[in-house]
Amino acid sequence: MLLPVIAAVDGSAESLAAAEWAAREAVRRDRPLKLLHAWSWHPRQNGETATAAARHLGRRCLRQAEERVQRACPGVRVEDEQVEGPATAALLRAADRADLLVLGSRGLSGFTGFVVGSVALGVVARATRPVVLVRAEETATDEHVPAADGHESTRTPYRDVVLALDLGDPCDEVIEFAFEAARLRSARLRVVHAWQQPSAIALGPGDIGLVQEPQRADEWLGFMTAVLQVWREKYPEIEVAETVTEGRAQSVLVRAASGASLLVVGRRATDRPTGPRTGPVAHAAIHHVGCPVAVVPHD
Repeated sequence: MLLPVIAAVDGSAESLAAAEWAAREAVRRDRPLKLLHAWSWHPRQNGETATAAARHLGRRCLRQAEERVQRACPGVRVEDEQVEGPATAALLRAADRADLLVLGSRGLSGFTGFVVGSVALGVVARATRPVVLVRAEETATDEHVPAADGHESTRTPYRDVVLALDLGDPCDEVIEFAFEAARLRSARLRVVHAWQQPSAIALGPGDIGLVQEPQRADEWLGFMTAVLQVWREKYPEIEVAETVTEGRAQSVLVRAASGASLLVVGRRATDRPTGPRTGPVAHAAIHHVGCPVAVVPHD
């Protein structure tokens, strides 16, 4: 039995955009789509009345999402489900039985700070399966390059898939997800690594500090080519562009993802003493990047 692509819906503009993106991804992956609504019971409310009201609201959210999905992707196989929360725990359980979990994200919130949502952040930090975050403004045409006349189109090729590759810890799960995403879209895969010149203090005994930036960049590029060679052989049809850039990984990544159809970042799944975290690169991506962001957990 094929695992479904699951989209969490709550009636918000972000969740509706996520449901539509998930429907397109389900079609690309030839998998069913499940729309999921999680609701929470509050002890200070009347039990039966609150439950009935919550289920009614859930049915309305699911119906609204299904109507939008069917308009956008008439051929997608859709089912829906309501589950009792708390939402983060319910979505984490759902992610365990999903090929991919898709959530809405508010991203950057004007001058008041960065708002992704506690539920989305909690799920991303703990999920054992890939999670994709989608903005409310995301549409099907955003995944494609503009037509020759400058107009938006879904008939043009897909924009690049961008992979943020940590060459200090290159993980097969993350790399494979990105190559597969590019294959499904017949898109170019742009692989990006950011490096920073080590200070003299950071160099250990016997280490050689390469002062010249071009030399160090060439070293990183050669290492990237070696890491990706087996994946190029596995996916010979995928055009791969390799880029190494000096700078902070978070800043380099945000610039690289501009104009992409999808950004893929990794997240170490091992719990830290302070609890699950997204990591600085994934954190920057889900707060600052405008395109859909896939966060792929790895050991």
